[in-house]
Amino acid sequence: MDEQKLHGDEHEETATTAPPVQTETDVHNQLVQHNQEVQKKMCWLAGELAVRGVEHDRSKFTDAEFNTFVQFAPLLKTTTYGDDVYRKALKDMKPALDHHYKANRHHPEHFEEGIRGMNLIDLIEMFCDWYASTERQKDGDIRKSIEANQKRFHFTNELKEIFLNTVEWDEKG
Repeated sequence: MDEQKLHGDEHEETATTAPPVQTETDVHNQLVQHNQEVQKKMCWLAGELAVRGVEHDRSKFTDAEFNTFVQFAPLLKTTTYGDDVYRKALKDMKPALDHHYKANRHHPEHFEEGIRGMNLIDLIEMFCDWYASTERQKDGDIRKSIEANQKRFHFTNELKEIFLNTVEWDEKG
């Protein structure tokens, strides 16, 4: 180290380097490259979501699940999500549901950590599953479902608001 700096005899000089000079063309090319990278990532996510849409709940057609869903589907259509009849039906369906949750990662039960174990694709499929499920129940309401599922799966208010914002955005069409 410099003797003067050791003793504090002079003001320390700060070494700053000027940013590299970039032309308008350089900046333009960087912006285009960034946009292309965003497009690639969005196309990758869209592709993953498309695959999930095609493969959604395929395990329901297996021997381990199908007959149970045939037996309980008519009853579940007449229940209110989370009511006593609904909860009893889930209890009676437990072996098939355990298989279903194990086979399908869009269910929080698939993960030891629940929702915290999921990725963004899992969350989107889960949300779409909840939304579609409310349409087949006699008094289905996605907002009530989100509220009930927040209590059931212990997710944050921020995630709940994101789900509700998505419903509102969808309804505005």
